[in-house]
Order: sequence, then structure tokens, then C-alpha cells
Amino acid sequence: MNVIMTSKKSLFNLFIKICNPDIMKNTILLSLCIFVIGQFAFSQANDSSAVYYKKGIQEKDARRWMVAFNNLQKSVQYDSNNVNAERELGLVSLELRKYGNAEIAFTKVLSIQKDDTTAIVNLANLNFWTHQWKPAIAYAQKAQQLKAGKGWNYVIAKSYYQQEDYGQAFKYFQLASKEDSTNAEIPYLLARAFVDMNNYKAAVPFFQKAIALDSSKVQWMYEFALVLATIPNDKMAIQYYLLAADKGYKIDNDYYENLADSYIAMGEGQKAVDLMLKVLDKKPADLVLLYGVADAYYRMKKYQEAIDYWDKILFYDKENSKALYMIGMAYQKKGDTDKGRQLCDRAIAMDPSLKNLKQERGSMGL
Repeated sequence: MNVIMTSKKSLFNLFIKICNPDIMKNTILLSLCIFVIGQFAFSQANDSSAVYYKKGIQEKDARRWMVAFNNLQKSVQYDSNNVNAERELGLVSLELRKYGNAEIAFTKVLSIQKDDTTAIVNLANLNFWTHQWKPAIAYAQKAQQLKAGKGWNYVIAKSYYQQEDYGQAFKYFQLASKEDSTNAEIPYLLARAFVDMNNYKAAVPFFQKAIALDSSKVQWMYEFALVLATIPNDKMAIQYYLLAADKGYKIDNDYYENLADSYIAMGEGQKAVDLMLKVLDKKPADLVLLYGVADAYYRMKKYQEAIDYWDKILFYDKENSKALYMIGMAYQKKGDTDKGRQLCDRAIAMDPSLKNLKQERGSMGL
């Protein structure tokens, strides 16, 4: 390579001497000089691009990604049409999580070779990963046409789902399911689509299938329980609330309230209380559990028991305005209206947002 470069340089210097000022007055010779100088510069740039490309590939093979990235960048700076360097720059950028650089490189590749499958596949994935749904669909469909890569029906289906185009999403989810019947997210997203369209009963078999395929998804179980309670099918909802908790779902006030709602709807409110009391034996100062027990008693119209447990919350946290407010509500339900209103007003003074809770409870007749 050095010999070739030296030879080219010597010829170039000789040509410069020939192009003296007198000869440069000749228009034809002047044009020839400019052409030769331009060709030499182009040749030099190509040679430099090739050198840096070779270095970049060597560093890539050695998994020295940053060094490879720098060399490949220099390669395309010397020759912006070096499609191989651009392609490799895109691949190395992916390894470095430089997704913006990767997208620029692969887009440049396509401007040179419009059907480059490496660029198309990676642009489809990049846009999918970064939630650019429309270009993700376009590149995935192009990849399908060129028979490059696989799993594109799922990419297209989820992209349509995220854009709330459920008609197209259903079409491609069906195709994706035929390609990979073990992908639990396909029936899950179908279930979510039906929920988004308020068709809760239609979502049921898809939730069941998704959970059967992946029993580790506790969030799916809890969502399914909520859907079942909305239908309502509280008996089955209770099964999935309990399953979610057993599998590790993080229990909070909302969980206990929803579980209690379903037990109460089944005429079994005491079961919700018994469940929480067992846990309280091990965690007697757990404010979430204490609130859950109090709320369940309140819903069962056992107001004194509810007051007792909200009082326990105030023992640990005297500034808990919500517990104070609910004690006031319970006293009003017991018939001690004046005392109850005074407590509610004190709680609202501590936290004005409790006015909204007052309105909610009133609209539900609680």
C-alpha cells in the first residue's frame, strides 16, 4: 500500500511541474491539470477510506468497539459512499448503544443501496425499540418483502396496537401467533386491546392463554382479576387476585380494597378480613394492612371494628389525615353525625384533597 501511495505521489509531483504557468495559459491543458489533480485527490481519499475501514474491521473483530467506531467514522469521512464502512459503522454503533449514530449510518447505506437487508432489518428493530411505530411498520414490511429476518408480523402487530389501530393489530397478531405460538405477549396484547375497547368478556380467553403461557407475569394476573371484577365475575376475580399475590405481586391498599370488594360482592367480606389479619399477625405495624382491614369492615358495615383499626393507624401515624377522615365517616354511619363531621373537617383541614374523597364516598352511598 505504501509503495502504491509513493508511486502515485511521485507521478502527481511530476505532473505539477509540467503544469507550469505558461502551459496553464492553454485552456485545454488547464482543464487537463484540474481533472488530474481532482482524480488524484479522489484516489487519495479512497485509499485513506480503505485503510481506516480495514483498521475498523480488525478492531471490530477484536471487540474493541470504541476504537472500531472511531476508525470507521474516519473511513466514511474520507469516502461518504463507502457503503461497507457505513454498514459496519451502523453495526458497531449498535454494540455501543449509540442508536442515533446507527440510524444515521443505516439510512446512509439505504441511500446507496436501497435494498440492503442489513440496513433494513436493523432500522426496523431500531424504530421498534425506540417506539417509532410508523417507520417500524414500514421497515418491517420491507424486510418481509425481501425475506430478511423473522418475527416481523409481531413487530407490525404491536406497532399497530400502540397506535390504537386494533383492526390491523388483530390481523398481524393472528399471523404472528401462527409463527410463534409460545409468545405470551401476543394473547396478552389482544386481551388489552379488547379491554381498551371496553369489551371485557372478549378479553377473558386471551388473558387466560397469556397467563398459561407465562405464569411469571403477576401484573397480568392482577389486571385480569380487575377485568373479571368489572364484568362482574367476582368468584374468578378472587382466584386471580390471590394467585397474583402468591406469585409475588406487590400488595398495596388498592389490592386489598379490590380483593375486599370481590369478597363482599360474593357475600364473603369476612374472608378478606381473615386473610389480612393472618398477615397482620406477622406485620402488626403494617399501615397498608391496617387500612385494608379497616376499609373491609367499613364496607361490611361493621363501623366500630373499622374505627378500631383506623385508630391503630393513628397510633403509629398521628398525621394520617385519611384514617382520621374515615373514622369520621364511620361515626356518621353509626349515627354520631356531629362527632363524625367534626373529625372529617379536621382531616380536610390537614389535607384539602380529602374533599374529593368525600364527594366520591357520597356518590357511591358510602
